[in-house]
Amino acid sequence: MKPPAPEVAHLPPGVVTLADHEAHARTRLDDNAWAYFSGGAGDELTLRANRAAWDRLQLHPRVLRPLQGGHTRLALLGRTLAHPILLAPVAFQRMAHADGELAAAHAAAALGAGLVLSTQASTPLEAVAAAIAHEPGRGPLWFQLYLQHDRGFTRELVQRAEQAGYEALVLTVDAPTSGARDRERRAGFRVPAAAAAANLAALPPLPAPALAPGQSALFDGLLHHTATWDDVQWLQSISRLPVLLKGVAHADDARQACALQVAGLIVSNHGGRTLDTVPPTAALLPPIVQAVAGQVPVLVDGGIRRGTDVLKAIALGARAVLIGRPAVWGLANAGAVGVAHVLRLLRDELEIAMALCGCAELGDCGPQLLWHGPI
Repeated sequence: MKPPAPEVAHLPPGVVTLADHEAHARTRLDDNAWAYFSGGAGDELTLRANRAAWDRLQLHPRVLRPLQGGHTRLALLGRTLAHPILLAPVAFQRMAHADGELAAAHAAAALGAGLVLSTQASTPLEAVAAAIAHEPGRGPLWFQLYLQHDRGFTRELVQRAEQAGYEALVLTVDAPTSGARDRERRAGFRVPAAAAAANLAALPPLPAPALAPGQSALFDGLLHHTATWDDVQWLQSISRLPVLLKGVAHADDARQACALQVAGLIVSNHGGRTLDTVPPTAALLPPIVQAVAGQVPVLVDGGIRRGTDVLKAIALGARAVLIGRPAVWGLANAGAVGVAHVLRLLRDELEIAMALCGCAELGDCGPQLLWHGPI
């Protein structure tokens, strides 16, 4: 049976930008949820740099170019997408709204956006897939994967995703451990029972390591089970689904991923939530695009808050972008309606920016669109 559609909510008055959504969401979320969703690692230098880097890039528009019949369509992994904006995987979304990932899924389907469901979703992966399986015009449905310490459990999780109709696996590779998140520690962050990771409920507990004196609980314990390049090949061997790697920040890793014939790369620094002082994704993107030389599509996330940011990412060589926190702010403000509004704002702003830059389609948006002269 198809799950019920989320209840219809209304946008707060005066919310007309993604920044407005963030400001209003602060009034809707408790300190526990706000610390988790908004915070970054360490001094949050990377968190802030992600946003600032898009601002520093300047557009160099052309005029008097034909724009009739313009569109934002693109091809990605064998599908035609209506626009290049996807929802990034975000855990525990029922901390933001009771409808959680179901609301995000309905919004994505209604706006033709791709959806990447988190391993740590508050809603079972089957329920999310069933909710939008027959929605006309929906974007691709991908499943984000953290390799678990129990590889048998991971195999079963992948099989569940395949059977439910997910179209790709997105392996997160930049978080072998959590970052040092000061906001969460100050708030005493805990995941509420109602928002717990539904897809990991049956995961056997990680056995406590037997450590000798002087050994590290991290390096000699937890990291014994972290993913390696061999595990990427293992994942490819057990699934018929294309595998993308999320969290690639180094050109050498991009080249190695291409050698393993992954289906795509997502340039990401985990929204500034893992290793602080990593460069912003706008700076990481061009060398990775150059390294892969068109062998696989490259996507990017981190700090995207305007349609002009989406256009700049495309100009730097990204095939598409993903947004995380803005969707959570929309979710907190108005459930599915709020997430849909965030997506609509970005797409409308992208079309406006394209038109004002003389770009009728995304293929017109190359490096020449960016200003490289003095400021």
